[in-house]
Amino acid sequence: MAAEESRYLLAHPTTDAYLRVQNKKLYLATFAAVLGPLSFGFVLGYSSPAIPELRKIGNPKLRLDSNQASWFGSLVTLGAAGGGILGGYLVDKIGRKLSLMVCSIPYVCGYIVIISAQNIWMLYFGRILTGLASGITSLVVPVYVSEISHTNVRGMLGSFVQLMVVTGILGAYIAGMILKWHWLAVLCSFPPCIMLLFMLFMPETPRFLLDQKKRTEAIAALQFLRGPFVDHEWECRQIEANVEEEGLSLFEFKNPSIYRPLLIGVILMFLQQVTGINAVMFYAETIFEDANFQDSRMASVVVGSIQVCFTAVAALIIDKTGRKVLLYVSGIIMALSTALFGFYFKMVLPNGNNSSNADLSFTFNSVSPGTETRLSWLAVVSLGLFVAGFALGWGPVPWLVMSEIFPLKARGISGGACVLTNWVMAFLVTKEFHDFIGFLTSYGTFWLFSAFCCLSVIFAAFYVPETKGRTLEQIEAYFRKS
Repeated sequence: MAAEESRYLLAHPTTDAYLRVQNKKLYLATFAAVLGPLSFGFVLGYSSPAIPELRKIGNPKLRLDSNQASWFGSLVTLGAAGGGILGGYLVDKIGRKLSLMVCSIPYVCGYIVIISAQNIWMLYFGRILTGLASGITSLVVPVYVSEISHTNVRGMLGSFVQLMVVTGILGAYIAGMILKWHWLAVLCSFPPCIMLLFMLFMPETPRFLLDQKKRTEAIAALQFLRGPFVDHEWECRQIEANVEEEGLSLFEFKNPSIYRPLLIGVILMFLQQVTGINAVMFYAETIFEDANFQDSRMASVVVGSIQVCFTAVAALIIDKTGRKVLLYVSGIIMALSTALFGFYFKMVLPNGNNSSNADLSFTFNSVSPGTETRLSWLAVVSLGLFVAGFALGWGPVPWLVMSEIFPLKARGISGGACVLTNWVMAFLVTKEFHDFIGFLTSYGTFWLFSAFCCLSVIFAAFYVPETKGRTLEQIEAYFRKS
């Protein structure tokens, strides 16, 4: 027993000195992988500075009206939904590393189509291509990072995925203040090219290699990722003990060890979107302008900076606090802030707002004189709290948990279902937001979001397992036993 414990400590070291020395190559592999989410962030952030320019462009074949601008922004989510399905297939068939390298192609091709666009349909097609790549990235990178990491740093490294997404969004906002839309597209194409170059020199994950019966390559990958002073054979045997030889059939989804983590992952992705993140971000520029932030682009930079700061905080503390604590704190902050949003709109709108013509300009132009100015601080505080709360928990944690809870043989198809759910809900919330305002009023809509935030806390408390400090094999065993 003592020998077994010593091997475990070697394979899963806990001393800070050891981690500083031995994790350099692990961090390098993670950095190479999270260039994908950085590219993904640039895709999401690109539309914010590009749309105002495309709405005023001199070429009538490229000029966007309000409806076309909406599609230009939201088509990414439809492309990403398709990318989630394709990524679920690729990650199991060709591996994690090669899937990441492949997804750099639609990123670059999408931007080339946008740069060379001769009409609006080419702009749409370019956005769909970059969305497709984003969907593949959002599935594959969390899986790759979780499978190469050991338990001491898996939470932190997994949170880097969301950190790089929000960093990419912020980068696009800042670059958009300087560059024209076509030069911004050129800049956005650089991160996927760098990812392709770096990933050439990174290993495939040991778990996928062992699943493919490539034991020698798996040992070599562990030597690269863990350093020379770890018992690679011991860790390899632990992984092998959980690698199932047979493939996954539909019949096996009756097994609780398969369907329970799948349901948890899908509901986490559903709740992440229906708590209102896209709606709140949609209001951001108007709220800041109301509070005398006349430069809407600078307002976007402020929001993006809040996201980056609090996502970084989450990454630094997640392996100490655990996943569930962050979900609790995040959900409570988001529930309070969206309730305050509802109170704000209840106070500033004279007779409610339930007309079918409800939109942002209607909302903010129909308030009682003086009321909006007096309460503008409440809207700004609510916005800041919501963005900070989301970045602290419900932004990064669902993606991290998704990468941890699925059994190896179901990781591709289950991850694909989660990514599909996330992006379909993102599209629906974005496109149907104005209809919700027309039906429920502005304050009713935000109070509905607050109710979903409360529901998210309850779901996390009763159904989401704590994965802190557990190996992926231990998490899989937990679902088999429960």
